[in-house]
Amino acid sequence: MAGVHIASLSLVSDKGQAVNDRKSEPLAQSSAPAIDVLSDVLRAVRLSGAVFFDVQASCPWVAESPDSATVAPGLMPGAGHVIPFHVLTRGQCHAGLLDGDAVLLEAGDVVVFPHGDAHVLASAPGMRAPVDTESYRRAGYTRLPVKLSPGGGGEPLAHLICGFLGCDARPFNPLLEALPPMLVVRAQAPGSRWLETFVEVALAESRAASPGGETVLARLSELLFIEVVRRHVQSLPPGGSGWLAAQQDPAISRALGLLHAEPAAPWTLEALAQRCGLSRSVLAERFTQVVGQPPMQYLTRWRMQLAAGMLAAGGHKIAAVARQVGYDSEAAFSRAFKKHVGKSPSQWRG
Repeated sequence: MAGVHIASLSLVSDKGQAVNDRKSEPLAQSSAPAIDVLSDVLRAVRLSGAVFFDVQASCPWVAESPDSATVAPGLMPGAGHVIPFHVLTRGQCHAGLLDGDAVLLEAGDVVVFPHGDAHVLASAPGMRAPVDTESYRRAGYTRLPVKLSPGGGGEPLAHLICGFLGCDARPFNPLLEALPPMLVVRAQAPGSRWLETFVEVALAESRAASPGGETVLARLSELLFIEVVRRHVQSLPPGGSGWLAAQQDPAISRALGLLHAEPAAPWTLEALAQRCGLSRSVLAERFTQVVGQPPMQYLTRWRMQLAAGMLAAGGHKIAAVARQVGYDSEAAFSRAFKKHVGKSPSQWRG
């Protein structure tokens, strides 16, 4: 099925040129292990959990969600991108993109729409309904603020917890780019108790309204999303391509780990290949084939993501940001940032 992935749940220059304004100097050999690239990306793109909805429905029922860009200002003001997810805790439902086939969900399954596309949840496939944008405007906090009860009042009943995650999509979110439009994660697997715990804690926190409850719910949604991504990575066939598939390739994951561990280092293709134990040509070919872009181009894009985060956070002079992402020259950094982001550093910072 196009655009859908189903898994099981348990819980720069491409010619080897230096890509900064520094003199190319040898990189020190290091035995330190490459860092957890997925965790590094999740930190840099500022993943954050937000609003929950408590949906109880009776047949026949349908709930249509607009694309997240439409409702993001009311849900998560300031978030660059919003990812909706739905956990079915009881009954069955059909879920799918507006222009795609519906997938049957059973109790305990999770569906995530990483790109925030408009989608439908319903008691039967093919159903449509007007979009209720008012409920999204009312939601501005992390508790279960809205109890939606769509349907005709008949059996069987369905119960869903619907949540949203915010993150940066620009200037470079390699994880988001690598995910399909729709992820379905099944509960029938060893370790599915994690999902049951998520539901129990989410409901308990929303009902108790205890101090710190909003933070607990936000972190729960982040953990759920991370586990969904991990399950997706584990289910990918060997020898595939894409940023997530690269995590399973020992040599390419090593290269990615080094670039993420030392993004400000004066990398060249030759230096990176040496650290990975490969020739320049082999590394360039394999990295481009798997990741979809040459190593030095990837590094430049990642540096721009790090720089964008620092600029948005404030408190850093542009020259200081430039140095932290590997540029001794503020002018060279500004040119690179404008080229890859479409705005100057000062415009991005606002």
